[in-house]
Amino acid sequence: MQNSHRFFSNTDCEYFPCHKTKRPERFNCLFCFCPLYFFEECGGNYVILDSGVKDCTTCLIPHTPEGYDHILGRLKARFAEIRKSKPEGE
Repeated sequence: MQNSHRFFSNTDCEYFPCHKTKRPERFNCLFCFCPLYFFEECGGNYVILDSGVKDCTTCLIPHTPEGYDHILGRLKARFAEIRKSKPEGE
């Protein structure tokens, strides 16, 4: 799966891997910035800091090969919610 549409590993990046991992060969860089960051509940392992900022440093979901399916599933569900909440014709 190396460097496919579902998985990309940028081992030349100066920050690689940007999260601690025991398996850097499985570290997916495709979602370098998690598209679910601004979701109130993303399904990941995060902590809300006193400042209100979401700290995702312990979350590896976007950086696993399986993370692609997790992220797309969450995005599709959210888009479906948005479509249902819009009045017809908009």
